[in-house]
Amino acid sequence: MKRLYGGIEAGGTKFVCMVATGPDDVVEEKRFPTASPEETIQQTNSFFAPYARRGELAALGIASFGPVDLNPASPTYGYITTTPKTDWNNVDLQGGVSRALELPVVLDTDVNAAALGEHYWTAENNLLDPFVYITVGTGIGVGVLANGRPVHGLVHIEAGHFAIPHDRQKDPFPGSCPYHGDCLEGLGSGTAIHRRWGKNAEALPDSHPAWELESEYIALALINLIYAYSPQRIVLGGGVSQHAGLHEIVRRKVQQGLNGYIQSPMLLKAIDEYIVPPSLGNRSGVLGAIAMAIDLVKS
Repeated sequence: MKRLYGGIEAGGTKFVCMVATGPDDVVEEKRFPTASPEETIQQTNSFFAPYARRGELAALGIASFGPVDLNPASPTYGYITTTPKTDWNNVDLQGGVSRALELPVVLDTDVNAAALGEHYWTAENNLLDPFVYITVGTGIGVGVLANGRPVHGLVHIEAGHFAIPHDRQKDPFPGSCPYHGDCLEGLGSGTAIHRRWGKNAEALPDSHPAWELESEYIALALINLIYAYSPQRIVLGGGVSQHAGLHEIVRRKVQQGLNGYIQSPMLLKAIDEYIVPPSLGNRSGVLGAIAMAIDLVKS
């Protein structure tokens, strides 16, 4: 029997469920809005249940919004913890799926999974280490791979909440983060854009001052990531980053901000190959979850 793997991208606004062996062999995929924990987990389990009953699924990976408890020794391993999406606080996502389907299930952050997906399934990324994935969408998240594995520590990396310079004369907006106000997510996320300008990012024209501000905040984040992790590549994804021309502006501002301090040909001459869009498009997270499931069976 062919071994199949399950992947879940558990987002704050939607869930993506997939049965596959890899990007070129997707058996089934389903997307649905994130509702209450009970309803959403039940819908997720219903999608995978026929494959589990037939014994076709070897394991399942979950790429989850967070914060999440990633310590396997913790009694709350696999729980979503202090999320601003309050009805999901202290929800046992990993256990709720594993028990219902009677399958081994591994969980990581959505951005760690996206970093793993881009690294695992893309030949040109596979040997690049450290490797960083940053998503700029409704929120901002960062996933980091080192020695081929997602980086965990006390909890997991929360570089989406970097403290970055905030020129209040240029940008009087106080920030949208409920915890920090004007952290990176509070200033540069899709949520911040909507609250600052009264429109979603996709509704703002190229000439709108939002994009000059947005490119500056993203560039500051990438500069800090370069200083902190010295990654061999940065993938810049998420809905906001898809705005036409934004990658080019961010690359230029990163070079200006570094000011020649990091002497690498990738930064000086080949930055368009260094800061890149996702090769897997909007499937990086769920395909990263598939890769996690494969690695779980191998380990």
